[in-house]
Amino acid sequence: MANSPAKPLVVLAAGGTGGHVFPAEALAAELSSRGYRLALVTDQRGGDLSGRLGELETHRVRAGGIAGKGVFARILSVFELMIGTLQAWFLLRRLKPAVVVGFGGYASVPTMLAAAYSGTKAAIHEQNAVLGRANRLLASRVETIATSFDKVSEIPEDAKPNVIVTGMPVRPAVTIVRDRAYPTLGSDDDVNLAVFGGSQGAHIFSVVVPEAMKQLDENLRSRIRITQQSRPEDIDQVKSAYRAIDVDADLSTFFNDVPDRIAAAHLVICRSGASSIAELTTIGRPAILVPYRHAVDDHQSRNAHAVDEVGGGWLIPEDAFTEVVLAERLAALFAIPRMLENAAAAAKSAGVPDAAARLADMVVGLIANGNGKSDPDSSNQRAAA
Repeated sequence: MANSPAKPLVVLAAGGTGGHVFPAEALAAELSSRGYRLALVTDQRGGDLSGRLGELETHRVRAGGIAGKGVFARILSVFELMIGTLQAWFLLRRLKPAVVVGFGGYASVPTMLAAAYSGTKAAIHEQNAVLGRANRLLASRVETIATSFDKVSEIPEDAKPNVIVTGMPVRPAVTIVRDRAYPTLGSDDDVNLAVFGGSQGAHIFSVVVPEAMKQLDENLRSRIRITQQSRPEDIDQVKSAYRAIDVDADLSTFFNDVPDRIAAAHLVICRSGASSIAELTTIGRPAILVPYRHAVDDHQSRNAHAVDEVGGGWLIPEDAFTEVVLAERLAALFAIPRMLENAAAAAKSAGVPDAAARLADMVVGLIANGNGKSDPDSSNQRAAA
């Protein structure tokens, strides 16, 4: 019996922060499980990638971000971009991929431009509720735009017909805990509060949360069990602050079991980056969301608004995130557990646990049909699984 022909090659263009890398890793795992060949193109300045991406054939090209730089630095970045695009163009001619998928950020731009100039089918994935600047540059040059949110601003008019909502792919460790029920919270039960601040923690949480704990009624404060991520320079001060008021706190600069800790929480306090929002909604836990005020295009506020609007959490702008405001909000929420339970259900209803499969269906459809619509065979196989 003759061997079946090898499936087409898919090139992933990704690099930079976790928000751009995590969905690429999830898509790589899904496409690999379907037998597709994969290669990764990233920028030369990026470090070694872990997980499934770290196992892929990897190519590096030059790339340069332009936003927020001076005139001379911008000129140099443009030259970097031109050189990187030329490198990527020759690379794609050699690899001959069936499709190229980009995940935003400056690291993806040279490869995606090269795909457009070489006539290679291409798609981009947008993680946030506002189209990022790199993806904005590429939106009218690709066949399909996959989005994480139903409503995404800054999409060019001519590109809107090419939008498909797939959701934000998350790590398998997140989907595994989705079936865990929201923990019961009786009037005398311990209250599990989780505080996360992105990849390195958030200084404002290290200042405001301990001060808010001081203002809570002693009976409530004695029930609270805190898991908190803090920066290395903050952690000793935070430990001392909690110790002074006898609050049970598990502090670390990094947790390798974040999904489990989210699942165990009655309430989460965190930033509102794309990965955080996807994990909260996939698992189904309510959150107080404090967008990072300096995020590009204020995209974290847009992400938080999307969760707030469906009732899955509460947005507090960073300027309004004080110990008084937080203490009042915590006291009100923990006094009426039903509010937290309803918010948990609303958050879960907004989650897309099969986002990686949906994104893979889009890629397969782009290969088969040229328009990114799901291939009926792959969708049927997934539904039957």
